[in-house]
Amino acid sequence: MVQLHIVGKNIEITPALKNTATEKMQILEKHYNHIHKINIVLESEHITQTAEATVFINGTEIHATARDEDMYKAIEMLASKLAGQITKHKEKLSEHHK
Repeated sequence: MVQLHIVGKNIEITPALKNTATEKMQILEKHYNHIHKINIVLESEHITQTAEATVFINGTEIHATARDEDMYKAIEMLASKLAGQITKHKEKLSEHHK
């Protein structure tokens, strides 16, 4: 299990938000099993909800941010962006080892 750290700015991290973030980040683990830690910051500013994360993979950091009016959508968009970046990272590593 990946070490997951979730922090809220101007928002309370409810069990539902924590569960959603945890589920979405576990999907990333299925893409790539060398993830050590994920730091997530959930922030609420007026009507804009921001989810940002830094994923630590074997000496590399992958960062993404997503914004939406709905925090759950922002978390989903964040997970999707991270999955894309992790896939690119894996492809880059496999090309390097050829």
